[in-house]
Amino acid sequence: MKSTLPLVYSFLVLSVLFTGCLSDGGADNNTDNGLDISNKVFTNTSNDCSDYVEQYYSNVKDIQRDAEFEGLVTVIQTQTECALSVNGIPNHDFNDATAHFATQVSANTRVFTISRTPEKAASPTALSQMYYDALMLNGVVVDMLSAGCYRPNDPQADADGNTPIGCSTDDNWLVDPLGTDSKFGADAHNAHTQPDGTYHYHGNPLAMFDDEPGVNGSPVIGFAADGFPIFGSYFLDPETNEVRKAISGYTLKSGERPGRDATDPGGTYDGLYIDDYEFTGNGDLDECNGMTVNGVYGYYVTDSYPWIIGCYSGTVNESFNKGQGKLKFNLQSLMHAH
Repeated sequence: MKSTLPLVYSFLVLSVLFTGCLSDGGADNNTDNGLDISNKVFTNTSNDCSDYVEQYYSNVKDIQRDAEFEGLVTVIQTQTECALSVNGIPNHDFNDATAHFATQVSANTRVFTISRTPEKAASPTALSQMYYDALMLNGVVVDMLSAGCYRPNDPQADADGNTPIGCSTDDNWLVDPLGTDSKFGADAHNAHTQPDGTYHYHGNPLAMFDDEPGVNGSPVIGFAADGFPIFGSYFLDPETNEVRKAISGYTLKSGERPGRDATDPGGTYDGLYIDDYEFTGNGDLDECNGMTVNGVYGYYVTDSYPWIIGCYSGTVNESFNKGQGKLKFNLQSLMHAH
């Protein structure tokens, strides 16, 4: 894992000149206090995080609680890296009537470091529950893996033998949060909360991009922990010159799972568990859910597993380690506030 930027960023930001934005051109919602990205569809397709240097804010609502929130994102740069300070509140309303969050959403300020020139590693790195997998440009983290799995003897196991917490990536039959009947209480944006109130996505955020992409495909909507960009679902296919959705290279296994017994759940491979899938390469994307288009490698949001990212193609930055904790120094002078 790659080390984080030094805390000197807390001083650099006081004098940085904010020049970039999430759109390719000027915007009429850019004020002296920052750029309002509430419910905005992004257009910028640059893979260089420095092209997003700016202060951003959004005004959104927790629907079930009828509570107002302000999202805050600040992006700064050096010659080699960017630092993104976020409070974790999205740029869209959240916690709609379909959601069942275990804890209430709260603002949690963190700083993440993104390499401006990420490189592929010799081999992919598996996702880890110890790390956030990505950061979206609206300030919300991506956390692909659940802590639920098939463990029928667990006191918290349901009638199907699945427990919602306590499982690690080493366990077989890890539940896919977006799988069939996964019972993770996500809202309409495929997100829910962690015990500390951190709102996080498990799949397509259904925000920041839409189904009317530009001539080159979907915009960049975030950056993975290894520095590579995350695009929406659409790309310009160089072979057909058509803009279309990227297709995952994973396929649902056919037949029946082993079991049912103390270790295997039995039943049909239906997508409830990550182990229900296998990488066959029958789509556009590699095993990490990425591909290179016009010389730029990036991950793509897909309509099927692994949804956003399946592994890391590059080297993960240590700032994405959940154990780093929340921001310890004050960047409030940078933040837009009402």
